[in-house]
Amino acid sequence: MNRACRMLAAIIAVTVATTAQAQETVFRAKGNGSGSLVIASVTDLVAIRPLLDGFLERFPDLEVTYRQMQSLELYRAAKDACGSGEPFADIVISSAIAEQVKLVNDGCAAQLTVALPSTHPQWAQWQNSLVGMTFEPAVIVYDREAFPSGDVPQNRFDLVDLLRQTERFEGKVGTYDIERSGVGYMFAFQDEYQASTWGRLLEGLGRNRVKLFPSSSDIIDRVADGRLAIGYNVLGSYAMARQEADPRIGIVFPEDYTIVLSRAAFIPENALNAVAANALIEFSVSPEGQKLLAGSARLFSPGAGPGLLSAYLRERGIAFNAEALRPIAFSPRLLASLDRVKLRIFLEQWNKSVNPDAQ
Repeated sequence: MNRACRMLAAIIAVTVATTAQAQETVFRAKGNGSGSLVIASVTDLVAIRPLLDGFLERFPDLEVTYRQMQSLELYRAAKDACGSGEPFADIVISSAIAEQVKLVNDGCAAQLTVALPSTHPQWAQWQNSLVGMTFEPAVIVYDREAFPSGDVPQNRFDLVDLLRQTERFEGKVGTYDIERSGVGYMFAFQDEYQASTWGRLLEGLGRNRVKLFPSSSDIIDRVADGRLAIGYNVLGSYAMARQEADPRIGIVFPEDYTIVLSRAAFIPENALNAVAANALIEFSVSPEGQKLLAGSARLFSPGAGPGLLSAYLRERGIAFNAEALRPIAFSPRLLASLDRVKLRIFLEQWNKSVNPDAQ
């Protein structure tokens, strides 16, 4: 089986050999334990913990189990539970939004019983079942020490030009391994749709023997210690949080366009505590919840995200053009990224360009 076929099987069948076991954390009730809420999510607990702590201040008798999983593992578990009718979680939160849309489309989600605020944008909600909780741009991160002359790429045209300097950047550029990351695959798929530079960018990444990683954190770690000069399509929430502790990390919001991802949440049809799950969604889009999301984790929120992000970057002198933001809307159109034929063609192009040795 060639590499493209193996990836096709991983995305569609969602069987990934390297998937880690879910990590569970239980927040014990402060009172009599009047109920329990099971959250299945791909979000690092440290990032979402402020929101959960704030939620539990309102519901102190609720016991919360936080089940952290990789995106493809989470999709498989939610899909299996939907098919069997067995309870899996009370709320499912994932950045693999195409898979979330598919689960809703397949009838695996319940209708919300709480109303979203009027400020919650239409692109971050679908069929009164799927709700966007965060506002996270995809950015370019770079090692400031690797750019002493200040020639930092401000857009993809600049990046393509820089990548012609193979003597400078060979082995020093990193991005997502789209075989192991649903988010990385979604960003790459959106790039193909948005960018006139897509083909040239792929060539440049391949020419410089791009390094591939399963997460934004892996890429940022290597930019921070100098092993990489540039990280492409990194989640801005992780980058901003890390930059505050490490000034060596630089961030660029591409001025040609900046993709924005919103982690999507839904309540499964077979949830055991849909009441608490609805309450958590309602809290996450409330002013208090939005403030907590915008805190140390810099997740922001769909409703207030553009304004909060602009203010945050202005305070730090980071260039930003709000008109360049391109949110990924929740809609059946996302299912095209999971279409078998389109996926096969896309992956063949990707591997031919950035990973030719694996053909």
